[in-house]
Amino acid sequence: MPAMADKTTTRTYETPPTDRPISEAEAARAAGLAANEHIKIASGYLRGTLTDGLLKHATGAISEDDGQLVKFHGMYLQDDRDIRAERTKKKLEKAYSFMIRLRIAGGVVTPKQWLALDEIATTYAGGALRATTRQTFQYHGVIKSNLKRTMAAIDATLLDTIAACGDVNRNVMAATNPAQTGAHKAAYQLAKDISDSLLPKTSAWREIWLDGERVVGGEDAAEIEPIYGKTYLPRKFKTVVAVPPSNEVDIFAHDLGFIAILDEKGGVTGWNVTVGGGMGMTHGETDTFPRTADVMCFVAPEDALKVAEAVMTVQRDWGNRKVRKNARLKYTIERYGLAAFRAEVETRVGKPLADPKPFAFTANGDRYGWTEGDDGRHHLTLYVASGRIKDYENGPQLLTGLRRIAEIHEGDFRLTGNQNVIIANVPSEKRAEIEALVDQYGMLKGASALRRNSMACVALPTCGLALAESERYLPSLMGELEASLASHGLQDDEITIRMTGCPNGCARPFIAEIGLVGRGPERYHLYLGAAFDGSRLGKLFAEDVTASEIKTLLDPLFAAYARNKQAGERFGDYLIRDGYVTRTTNGPDFHDSTGALKSAA
Repeated sequence: MPAMADKTTTRTYETPPTDRPISEAEAARAAGLAANEHIKIASGYLRGTLTDGLLKHATGAISEDDGQLVKFHGMYLQDDRDIRAERTKKKLEKAYSFMIRLRIAGGVVTPKQWLALDEIATTYAGGALRATTRQTFQYHGVIKSNLKRTMAAIDATLLDTIAACGDVNRNVMAATNPAQTGAHKAAYQLAKDISDSLLPKTSAWREIWLDGERVVGGEDAAEIEPIYGKTYLPRKFKTVVAVPPSNEVDIFAHDLGFIAILDEKGGVTGWNVTVGGGMGMTHGETDTFPRTADVMCFVAPEDALKVAEAVMTVQRDWGNRKVRKNARLKYTIERYGLAAFRAEVETRVGKPLADPKPFAFTANGDRYGWTEGDDGRHHLTLYVASGRIKDYENGPQLLTGLRRIAEIHEGDFRLTGNQNVIIANVPSEKRAEIEALVDQYGMLKGASALRRNSMACVALPTCGLALAESERYLPSLMGELEASLASHGLQDDEITIRMTGCPNGCARPFIAEIGLVGRGPERYHLYLGAAFDGSRLGKLFAEDVTASEIKTLLDPLFAAYARNKQAGERFGDYLIRDGYVTRTTNGPDFHDSTGALKSAA
């Protein structure tokens, strides 16, 4: 195998290190290098012209290059697409604003932090908190003139937005199952340690948003970015930590994962390591595809951090920096193979790695309602539709209710990878007081089994990539599908359903038993046959389905499932067994044998 490159002085870009590793300057001049690579190299470690751009009050936007760099600071420039045409007609600038995403490793915040984040939302971001599928919060609608105030307020909570987006290791997710207290603590600690260890070291965030002083000199990558260098990673990199039997973090959908291997007492003996998962693809381009991660090896607890860094740096050096659509780790694994990738990781860790240990997942959803942990503390998981924490007209008063709970809560709050909220670590003597507030603000109003296993991305009107509605449309679709399921006696069956406005897959639709992916206005690709535990991709069942056709297509499949399912058989498994759709074994065959194999009788 090729020798490890000196990570502090050189980088290679599309292929593994050669006899003479190319320098960053040579790489910058190389023909065909993706434009984002040049932007990163010229950015002065993520500074660009952001400081000057914030002072340009004549526009609510920033420059195109800065729009790429600002992602590393945890935000995206967006505009309200609902009014874009009207503003264009009036020759007005688009209604620009920013989405800001926080870095909250493991999704744990204190009551004091919750109250502060609530206040930021009501002051600068339209009065709503949004829990994301990355186990953190997003703010939407923050205008440019309020950016520095918002970032300063976030910093005051002892949280930040560094590396929440961009070509870096992003927010690290961790298992939230409160019944496994010891294992949860281990998973959370590993997530936090990885997040801190792989965090970019540039001081640009503090300089730009908090008016910190720039460190003079020390322009060597070895001093400023000892892991990343000037070009950071080829693309985004997502890491998660799971504790069986629950796969609520969807470990197979991510670049890097750690699966806890437990002893008879529930203690963590080590971690299985997964690599090469990812959801995004491009419609019509079969060289792009979602992929489920491979289980690569087992590591002892003391080696987990070293392995995390090694996996990421191999991707840093071997990832495709010429074609961004093929730059994720999943494509690196496909090009070079798992065996070669593992061998290079072992070289960088400095010792051989053990083969994976047995494990089993049973589901990838959350446990709703009250749960008692093995330490005697109580935990309440609340359903939050699409993660939108607000006061709903004639519905749950989530924003106000959770604010009142935060004022008296002595434990913490946990965000889940399914966009829900856990009021965690409630002492027995406090449970009744929490329950009274939950009842007062209607936060336990019933949600069907289908809704409890649903997710949607934001999509329109703010996401610039959205091709169709998602968060705003899914609730009405759910009503139609709930009626269909009830008519076949399936109202209590757990079926995962996820919708996204585009094929980037932020709500991970390709591993949902029913996946709907935006193709155009009110049109979706329908994917079926994924595994209930998130371990298998679905298959394209029907293309360009209109919103009005979705129920029509699914209703006869529900009927057949109700008639013919075996004991304990899940919907996705049934559709494959009974021949309605082909099983997808992994990413490369995702686009093969698509379409309905037969119609439901």
